[in-house]
Amino acid sequence: MAEEVVVDAGGWKQTGKDLFAGAAGGIAQVLLGKPALLSYPQLYASGAFAGLSNAYLSGPIEHVRIRLQTQPHGAGRLYTGPLDCVRKLAKHGALLRGQTVTLLREAQAYGVWFLTFEYLMRRHSRTTNTARSDIPAPMIALYGGLAGEALWLSSYPFDVVKSKTQSDGFLAGERRRYKSMRDCFAQTWREEGGMRGFWKGVGPTMVRALPVSAGTFIV
Repeated sequence: MAEEVVVDAGGWKQTGKDLFAGAAGGIAQVLLGKPALLSYPQLYASGAFAGLSNAYLSGPIEHVRIRLQTQPHGAGRLYTGPLDCVRKLAKHGALLRGQTVTLLREAQAYGVWFLTFEYLMRRHSRTTNTARSDIPAPMIALYGGLAGEALWLSSYPFDVVKSKTQSDGFLAGERRRYKSMRDCFAQTWREEGGMRGFWKGVGPTMVRALPVSAGTFIV
């Protein structure tokens, strides 16, 4: 077993080294095909970097999805389709609205996702004295599902703020409720009962997360 790396919370230099090592280790494993046993901080860092990369696609795509889902029906419809929505958002410089909180959500979510799955797989292998390749498929699916639950539990408040920010007004003359990501956090905390406001809708999300994440890892 590789020696675990302990991160000093106050040492930014050590944290930077861990982030770089995690990313470099993951890239080397993909490019060279050589298995590398990463430490838990490195696993989190690798997942976080993957999430940051994904955010540049998921942010604008989810923004367009949210606009299409929340627009009025009938004569009050704002967009004729996805491309029309992209065009109007870009015209007003709003396509990347909510991108900062999307980066935070994806980094945290993917970091916790991969870390949790690897921890459960290693623990199973260690406690049962079973090679990783011999872990039964149902257990892999279970661990993948639990990792999906951990993903959303660790990042759901960011997702709530992202959705609120991306459904806020942006057209000329349209009321804009939130001035920034920070303002959205503050208003949600103040007006919706503190932390409770950041967990609305988490139930259906958790129900969906387990089978989706289980399928991701088992396939």
